[in-house]
Amino acid sequence: MASSSSSSSSFSLIAFFLLLLLPECRCRTVKRDVGFRVKALNEIKASLGWRVVYAWVGDDPCGDGALPPWSGVTCSRQGDYRVVTELEVYAVSIVGPFPLAVTNLLDLTKLDLHNNKLTGPIPPQIGRLKRLKILNLRWNKLQDVIPSEIGELKRLTHLYLSFNNFKGEIPVELANLSELRYLYLHDNRLSGKVPPELGNLKNLRHLDVSDNHLSGTIRDIIHNGEGFPALRNLYVNNNQLTGELPDQISNLTDLEILYVSYNKMSGQVTPKIVEIPRLTYLYLDHNAFTGKLPDGLYKHPFLKELYIEDNQFKPGTKQKGTHKTIELSDTEFLF
Repeated sequence: MASSSSSSSSFSLIAFFLLLLLPECRCRTVKRDVGFRVKALNEIKASLGWRVVYAWVGDDPCGDGALPPWSGVTCSRQGDYRVVTELEVYAVSIVGPFPLAVTNLLDLTKLDLHNNKLTGPIPPQIGRLKRLKILNLRWNKLQDVIPSEIGELKRLTHLYLSFNNFKGEIPVELANLSELRYLYLHDNRLSGKVPPELGNLKNLRHLDVSDNHLSGTIRDIIHNGEGFPALRNLYVNNNQLTGELPDQISNLTDLEILYVSYNKMSGQVTPKIVEIPRLTYLYLDHNAFTGKLPDGLYKHPFLKELYIEDNQFKPGTKQKGTHKTIELSDTEFLF
C-alpha cells in the first residue's frame, strides 16, 4: 500500500503509466528499444513507493526474460505483441478520479480497482472495453449516474458497482449484457424502478440492488414472472418497494434466496411461493404483510430460514430456522 505522501497522487501516476505503457493500446515488448518510455516508467515506478510496486522489477511491465510481469498486470501474447489483458490494482488507497487512460487498454478482460478511494463518475469511454468480462469497482467513492455505456460491454459476466455513491436510475442498457451472471448494485443511492428488461438476462444468477432508494413492486421487477430464468438470488431489501408478493414469483424456479426485508410491502404472501422448488432463505421481515403464511412453507424440503419479524401476520404465525442473516461475499462469484 502507498504511503500517505504518495497515495494521494498514486492514481494519476498509474493512469499516466497506463498511457505510456500501451501506445495505440498495444506494445511490442520483446527486444524493442523503448527509449524514453522505459525511462519514464522507471521514474513513475520509483515515485509510487515500495508498497505499490514492490514486485515491479525490470523495465517491462509484461516481464522481460527471466523477470516476471509487474504485480497486478497480466499480459497475453498476440503474435509479436504482448498486450495487457488484466489489471488488478486494488486496496492501495488510490485517490482521485477514474483513470481515463484505462479505457485505452482495449484488450482488457478484467479490470479490478476495488477498495480504493476513486471519486467522480465512471467515464462513458468505459464502453470501449469490448472484451471486458469482469468489472470490479466496488468499495470506492464513485458518484453520479451509472453510465449507459456499460451496456456496450457485451462480454461482461460480472459487474460489481456496490458500496459507492451512484445516484439516478439503473440504466436499462444493462439489459443488453446477455452474458451477465452477477450484478451487484447494492449500497448506493439509486432511485426509480428496477428495469423489468433486466429479466431478459437469461444467464443472470445473482441480482443485488439492496440498500438503495428504489421504488415499484416485485411484480414490476420480475416482469409478471416472464423473466430471470436462471436467477438464484434476489436481494431487494432496504428499499421502498410496495405491493404484495405476487403469484408470479413461483415462476422463478431456480430461486434459492429471496430477500425483501425492510420495504413497504403489504398483503398476503401468495401460496404459490411454496412451488419454488429450491427456496432456501426467505426474508420477509420489516414490511406490512398480513394474514397467515402458507402451511407448505413449514414443510418445504429446502427452506432453512423464514424470517417474518415486524409484520402484521395473524397471531401464532411462526418463523423457521435460527434467523441468521445470510450474507454472500462478492468474491464468491468471481469465477
